[in-house]
Amino acid sequence: MTALACALAVSTACRSEEVKVDRSPLPAVATPPYICDHIPLKAVELMTGVRNPLVRGSFDLTTAGGLGDGSCVAYQRDGERLKVLHIDLTPGGYVGEIEERIEDGASSMPEIAPGAIGSYFKDVNSRNSAAYAMLVRGKAEINIQLEIGVAGRDNAADVLALMRLIAPKLLTDASAPPATTTSPSPSPTKE
Repeated sequence: MTALACALAVSTACRSEEVKVDRSPLPAVATPPYICDHIPLKAVELMTGVRNPLVRGSFDLTTAGGLGDGSCVAYQRDGERLKVLHIDLTPGGYVGEIEERIEDGASSMPEIAPGAIGSYFKDVNSRNSAAYAMLVRGKAEINIQLEIGVAGRDNAADVLALMRLIAPKLLTDASAPPATTTSPSPSPTKE
């Protein structure tokens, strides 16, 4: 009888304990170790809650006329190996898609790279604390899909912070908008 009472007391105590959420901000500077050679592991672990995730993918910044191409996917290692984070770099950015997202309620991203425009948002209907970010500069596009975030964290802020960390590494000079040059004013002519 005493053993049963202790077991009940322990199970009740376990249910009343709160799960501690690490609300530390993502790092402000990208530092090793990296996954897929460009994504800081510390940031991925904080925003997904997955330590030492299973990772697949790579980026090649020399393809597509120098715009780069590739993806990086992080999965949970245990159980069903669910995808928690997916990052894409694709040639073929479309500013109109960013503008549509902002019109639909996404937040406008502050300038991360000269000539870039972006948006980010938390999926309010997601049971998995999902959040998304997209950045377009020239013909290059970076998408971040946080499929399973940490409940209790600001998941939208996390995808924005991750974009700040990776965009400068993934956006090449080829994606920069053309420099605007002004032609000199014509010289006045003497008559």
